[in-house]
Amino acid sequence: MDTQLLTGLAGAGDLKVSAMVKPETEPLDAAYALSSKQTTFFKAQTRIDDDDDLRTHILEVQERAYEVSEVMWFTFLQLGIAALPEYESVIKLGQERPDGILLDIGCCFGVDARKAIADGFPLKNTVTTDLKKEFYDMGHALFKTTPETYPISFVAGDAFDPNMLQIVPPFDEAPSTEKPDLSTLTSLNPLAGRCAVIYASNFFHLFSEENQLQLAKAVAGLLSPLPGSMICGEHVGNWQKGVFHEELGGRTFDMFQHSPESWSAMWNGEVFTKGKVRVDTKIVLMKVPPGMEYNRLQWSVVRL
Repeated sequence: MDTQLLTGLAGAGDLKVSAMVKPETEPLDAAYALSSKQTTFFKAQTRIDDDDDLRTHILEVQERAYEVSEVMWFTFLQLGIAALPEYESVIKLGQERPDGILLDIGCCFGVDARKAIADGFPLKNTVTTDLKKEFYDMGHALFKTTPETYPISFVAGDAFDPNMLQIVPPFDEAPSTEKPDLSTLTSLNPLAGRCAVIYASNFFHLFSEENQLQLAKAVAGLLSPLPGSMICGEHVGNWQKGVFHEELGGRTFDMFQHSPESWSAMWNGEVFTKGKVRVDTKIVLMKVPPGMEYNRLQWSVVRL
């Protein structure tokens, strides 16, 4: 398990987390490692070609990230969206639907949204959201951009606040009103029924079973009813659902974790009318520095 798992749109959510001890600089520095794909992506996006210079830049950003949101290690560098089996479909939806919106909910520094944009999803149709504006600011710091040079839409707010995201039934027909101006959004509610793709990583597991269901219902109301529209993501899961006691980075906490079966049943039957969606799930054993491993649930919910 990794520490970014405790960050997201609603902080630590329902987790009862013990006091945190910041790791020493040396182990943190030693945990820095980029795959070849990550290296290529971050060099291209930051325009930093030298490996040492890139490392120095990312270490500096991580230090600032800890001060802002207690993000430890480097999980914010993961290109999780690109590892999903549905990734090609995500990009295709962006290219084939002129008004198809990608919403990255609980986006942290917006790395996944920027990866999708780099691979062809239109920037103008992409929205990112998290609890605090500081996440948006750290994204610009990481990628060495500004709101002017990279005008990605960002909405700060709590997903459990109905003024930010109210629960509405899933749409059976496309909205009849015009697409909102994404650059002026102050909540997610104008996106109801309009999102071609909703991506949620390291997010749902922050909450209790009851609140995960409430959140799923709220997110479902944002999804376009067009066939192929999808909600997808990944987070901590397990082979059997339940509350698990975890220890991580100087913290201890209890976390409710869905199984593939319970996650599928929630979406196909409780959130959506049974048979309206297809749910695919997969448990992946993740190994992350420094020497940790955990079960990760990768999933997608696709409108039929």
